[in-house]
Amino acid sequence: MSNLIVHGGTPLRGRIIPSANKNAVLPVLCATLLTGEPLRLHGVPDITDVRKILDIFRTLGSEVRMDHESGTLELHHRATTFDAALHRLPEEMRSSIMLVPPLLARFGVARLEDNVKGCTLGVREIDPHVEVFQRFGGQVERTEGSLLVYAPGRLTPTDHWLDYASVTTTENFVLCAAAAGGTSTLTNAASEPHVQEFCRFMAMIGVRIEGMGTSRLTVHGGGTLGGGEFRFDEDFHEITTFLALGAITGGDVVVRNSAPGNFPLIDRTFAKFGVQIEHADGWSRAIRSGPLKVQTPFTSNVLTKVEAAPWPYFPVDLLPIFIALGVRAQGNAMFWNKVYDGALGWTGELSKFGAHVFSSDPHRLITFGGHALTPAVVESPYIIRVAIALFMVAASIEGKSEIRNATPIRRAHPRFVENLRSLGVQVEWTSEE
Repeated sequence: MSNLIVHGGTPLRGRIIPSANKNAVLPVLCATLLTGEPLRLHGVPDITDVRKILDIFRTLGSEVRMDHESGTLELHHRATTFDAALHRLPEEMRSSIMLVPPLLARFGVARLEDNVKGCTLGVREIDPHVEVFQRFGGQVERTEGSLLVYAPGRLTPTDHWLDYASVTTTENFVLCAAAAGGTSTLTNAASEPHVQEFCRFMAMIGVRIEGMGTSRLTVHGGGTLGGGEFRFDEDFHEITTFLALGAITGGDVVVRNSAPGNFPLIDRTFAKFGVQIEHADGWSRAIRSGPLKVQTPFTSNVLTKVEAAPWPYFPVDLLPIFIALGVRAQGNAMFWNKVYDGALGWTGELSKFGAHVFSSDPHRLITFGGHALTPAVVESPYIIRVAIALFMVAASIEGKSEIRNATPIRRAHPRFVENLRSLGVQVEWTSEE
């Protein structure tokens, strides 16, 4: 267990170059198994899940050369092998399921570790993927301690309509469709920036995809796939996080952002709390001319709202970041998570700082901001952006606070503490057994 100790009250100032989005990097790494040609990827972050996938590749006989300092990864899967009797994909890493389509395409079989109690790969999580594999002609069997997926022959093209716009199910559909001989269409596809980035990689290696960035994808599969070079964009989650950290501490943080086209709704959400975002020459800056203040809607008898749902709605992963801003801003705001049940249960920890937060139901809460806050020791659930949100509040309060169980931050932000120190924050990791 790792905790973050922060001495807050210091305005953050400086420039940050964010890492790539792990939700783009991980599916791209899985997709590389589709081709036996050499690949070079730039901007690969040094995070736990990346290391796990690269270890899987090495176990399967792939050539892997990773320079963690520069973030450059060279891959060549020409000698890759897979034996279902020997090789299994780890259950603790959810992205493992996106290795199934390329293994089916190359070896006709894949085996996933399965938690028989239905935890990590429980029925609710695996069913949409199983349905996709079956629609392409794959067969799925639950065996002792694992899930066996196999395809008697080549995957066959299909049309499919998802129950909901799932990111990883969309990516698994595209991976299967790329290997199938023909045209496949997916309706109600996820369209988040990281899904679009994944699709751009697929196009780079030779997969023709129509409808990128929309809810309907048409994939023309079955062709010979090649290699090449690909550079990841900066993670829009991390860009937003550092802009919010600058705003909540009254500082001046400038963040590298090569894709400002993803930000109109995020910018408007910042504006609801009195923060203006400026994009210029590949950089973004949060400008706060006075105290944080919730802006009154034109319809003055309703609360200012932040509604989070699948893209192109406001991103649900960023909701905790703006809850932190709401706690510090003068005025009241409602936050609405339209995706996950119970994802707002952590907000009771905010009361330890002295914050006033009211949970309306499992999906909605109201912040009553502008109250004086004091340092605290708080517990984070295993959710990346929640740990960061608690840190944000602590960083805005003069004095020493502790964010316990902050480990999930490392899953997405490999240099989080180093970046914070470069901005002038006194912060450190501590570990407990």
